[in-house]
Amino acid sequence: MTAVIRTQSLSKWYGNVLGLSDVTLEIDAGITGLLGPNGAGKSTFLKLIAGQIKPSIGKVTIFDEPIWNNVGTFARLGFCPEQDSFYEDMTGWEFLTRLLSLYLFSPAEIRAKAERALDFVELTKDKDRLIRGYSRGMRQRLKVAQALAHDPQIIILDEPLNGLDPLGKRKVIRIIKDFKDAGKTVIVSSHVLPEIEALTRSIILLHQGKILAQGDIHFIRDLIDKHPHKISVMCSDTRGLAARLVGEPSVLNIQFGPAPDTIVFETRDRDAVYGLLPRLVADNVIDVEEITSPDDNLQAVFDYLTGK
Repeated sequence: MTAVIRTQSLSKWYGNVLGLSDVTLEIDAGITGLLGPNGAGKSTFLKLIAGQIKPSIGKVTIFDEPIWNNVGTFARLGFCPEQDSFYEDMTGWEFLTRLLSLYLFSPAEIRAKAERALDFVELTKDKDRLIRGYSRGMRQRLKVAQALAHDPQIIILDEPLNGLDPLGKRKVIRIIKDFKDAGKTVIVSSHVLPEIEALTRSIILLHQGKILAQGDIHFIRDLIDKHPHKISVMCSDTRGLAARLVGEPSVLNIQFGPAPDTIVFETRDRDAVYGLLPRLVADNVIDVEEITSPDDNLQAVFDYLTGK
């Protein structure tokens, strides 16, 4: 598969402040999550690949074409910035149709695309309200609407869930997943790890302007050899299960808790432990309510990689 976006030795600094440092990566179609704390360089990276700012060194290509100062590629991108930038005295409809007019669509095309985008983000009934009267969730969805209205192939979303209530987050998450189903390439940033986990397993971990890791979250976790995997089992007889596993070579450590009726095993061979558990449960007539891996998530991976 040919990568949709490529960066090579991409760096950006603002005076003496380093925003991004020597980033070389490839991004394929589908949803890619860009994850890192505030100040990690996420917005700088997104603005660079959107062609909004010029790299200090390095380059970005979109569909094998350079993005910087390449007007022909801009229509293939949709960008949803983190910060609001609206004409408050316009209605949602006016804002969207004015932006679409910049692409030189016909009046009929502008109306059709605006209607489709507003319907997609569930703002049709509010399209004639002034933007100054929109709630935070409505403003976020209007930003998403302007990013997708011209039907771009790549959609870049900078912190689209920031500040939304749970219902608003669910709506935007569903919209983003619909982009993927439509064959789009979506890059979405967040500093909240569970938000990215709800969207995709394909991630880029960014910290202090540098790439810590890229790929599938489970694959990245498997590469962190110095931290054994933890497997948590909630069952009816934790002591009986521990007694059977204590002598197994694949089990390094056993701890009880922290929740009642829960036992946590540490192992460097998850497959071996997962293979043992069904047999041990069957032999000892132990009722198992839940098996989870408490460190097989983005927060644990990020903490391991940053040494927290």
